[in-house]
Amino acid sequence: MFIVAIGGSPNQKSRSSELLNYSIDYLEHHGIESYTVTAHDFVAEDLLYANFNSPSIKLLNEKIAKADGIIIATPIYKAAYSGVLKTILDLIAERGLLNKIILPIATAGTHNHFLALDYALRPIITALKAKEILHGIFATDNQIQYATSTQPLLFDPSLKARLIESLNEFIATLHHQKTNTLAIHPLLAEAI
Repeated sequence: MFIVAIGGSPNQKSRSSELLNYSIDYLEHHGIESYTVTAHDFVAEDLLYANFNSPSIKLLNEKIAKADGIIIATPIYKAAYSGVLKTILDLIAERGLLNKIILPIATAGTHNHFLALDYALRPIITALKAKEILHGIFATDNQIQYATSTQPLLFDPSLKARLIESLNEFIATLHHQKTNTLAIHPLLAEAI
């Protein structure tokens, strides 16, 4: 199994990035390989001018084409996903999420932005033809405490429980998809 993790925070350190990193570690512990990309992995001009010939943008699309699933993590600003994430999603090939299982993750200052996952992020993921969009993880800032010199990164217990439940569902859905693909196309088993 292979997944692509897309971080949509404009900041190097963010709560959505902490959730994404935890998710990647959890999945890798369960035998799933990953490739992570954030806005910081691109030349700014390539993002701003949609340079589809950029090596980093070509690599992103190659990795997505090979992926079984995608995790998309973003902070919520003004009831929508970040502009940086929109820029990255705009660079994904048309129908680029076809046959992909998607797990969205979002953070915001308050619960007032809870529906942004469904009303802002889901439509663009659907437009890119994702096979299935799982119920996402939403966390408020006060549910995530950054690591300090004296304490590790801390998640609110209810958030951690929901995150692990969603990651286990993601893993099960990825395995189910792989099993069904091989059952429908037995010759693919030789290629995998």
